Amino acid sequence: MNDIGSPRVVAVCVSDTKGTVKKLVQEVSLRKNHGVINDAHADGGCRQVSLLAQESVDKLRYKIPGLEPGVFAENILTSGINLHELPIGAKLHICDAILEVTQIGKNCHNTGCAIKQQVGDCVMPREGIFAAVLKDGIVKPGDTIEVEKTDD
Repeated sequence: MNDIGSPRVVAVCVSDTKGTVKKLVQEVSLRKNHGVINDAHADGGCRQVSLLAQESVDKLRYKIPGLEPGVFAENILTSGINLHELPIGAKLHICDAILEVTQIGKNCHNTGCAIKQQVGDCVMPREGIFAAVLKDGIVKPGDTIEVEKTDD
């Protein structure tokens, strides 16, 4: 974690189609072993929910000042936590929902996302994380995030 304050949810986003920017919504509903209800990426695999830290997005703001939530296809944009430093298996409690970190980073699609093509860089492959839903819940901006310590 960092000194910015309590870990919290900044924004939540969904998309109807894979490979597109996600749209900002007021809340998302997480379903156990499925992911974000009404999101194209929900399928019950190990990458049910994508998360990215606002601090990671801020690293590209000098090149693109107007980056909006969802542009990196993240379901949950956070603040106050270094997501990419969490170990696989870490559990995130957001209100009633519980997520388990399943993957750190990802491979870029072909030549990369639209942001990578525009600025030559994308933070999601390095600093985005993916999680499985262990317990259902509703997540919305302002919710606090509690990280459960692992046995590591």
